[in-house]
Amino acid sequence: MDNILNYDTVSLDEEECALEIIDQTLLPYEIKILKLKDLKDIWDAIYLLKVRGAPAIGVAAAMGMYIAATQIHTDDTEEFLKILHGKKEYLNSARPTAVNLSWALNRMEKVCMDNSGADVCKLCKLLKKEALDIKNEDTEMCRRIGENALSLLKKGDGLLTHCNAGQLATSKYGTATSAMYLGHERGYGFKIYCDETRPLLQGARLTAFELSGEGMDVTLCCDNMVASLMRQGLINAVLVGCDRVASNGDVANKIGTSVVATVAQRYNVPFYVCAPSSTIDTGTATGNDIVIEQRPAEEVTEMWYKRRMAPENIKVYNPAFDITDHELITAIITERGILRAPYDLN
Repeated sequence: MDNILNYDTVSLDEEECALEIIDQTLLPYEIKILKLKDLKDIWDAIYLLKVRGAPAIGVAAAMGMYIAATQIHTDDTEEFLKILHGKKEYLNSARPTAVNLSWALNRMEKVCMDNSGADVCKLCKLLKKEALDIKNEDTEMCRRIGENALSLLKKGDGLLTHCNAGQLATSKYGTATSAMYLGHERGYGFKIYCDETRPLLQGARLTAFELSGEGMDVTLCCDNMVASLMRQGLINAVLVGCDRVASNGDVANKIGTSVVATVAQRYNVPFYVCAPSSTIDTGTATGNDIVIEQRPAEEVTEMWYKRRMAPENIKVYNPAFDITDHELITAIITERGILRAPYDLN
């Protein structure tokens, strides 16, 4: 099978004016590139996790908004902006937890508002440039996060990561995995452990897939095995991404992250959150204010099995994310630097 890193996670087909993404729901069995032109299809791709990871969602949404703008058939700027705002709000409803989605969409709309005297053709050109800028900035942002994280690690370290904060979640390098890619290029010889990560198994299907495909030393483990690894001294640091950082340092990330952080504190293992500054939401005071997305029960009871593995009509609790309290976080690593407690991110 092709190396997944040979493909862009998310890109703009400028000739066809289409959003190109890897359908991540099919990995690791099949690499399928989707070309999406319809706004409903782009909304579905974000909601159904065909494209996922906070930075990649932001890039996809920005490109989706540009594509939607080109399909508005009016020469009246005021009418154009009104219709575009509705399309922006529609895209923003796809995922409530990842702040990059609303951040990217608001940034795209701001370009129009700052140039409201321009004609519709000019506004579409500005939206296209902004969407491409967001992608290029994401690549550089991830590289800088990796450099900052690498300064905290040493050769031969055992590293644990949860969910997928890799290249498949960004434009390139990933956030939590950026230091792993950079370290691999420089001969650090990291020993990497990936949690499988319920309920959608992004660690098993995506992180283990992309890192092993790059030739890294990767071991897959179930989520409830992290204490065993840490007790044996096999983990020197935990690196995770996140979807939103509250102003007090609480973070929302894939369900199970808070368990890893709690166990890491018990065994004195540094717990690092790797996050672009765009993920910091100063309008959210604490983790208690973050909306947690609930996923369908079928993802737990039958999605990964040949036969249903739970009783019919059993109630299922299936949040996509949990909140890791800031007291459990050793540092938040951004492209701008390394933040440590006490956190005040306003």
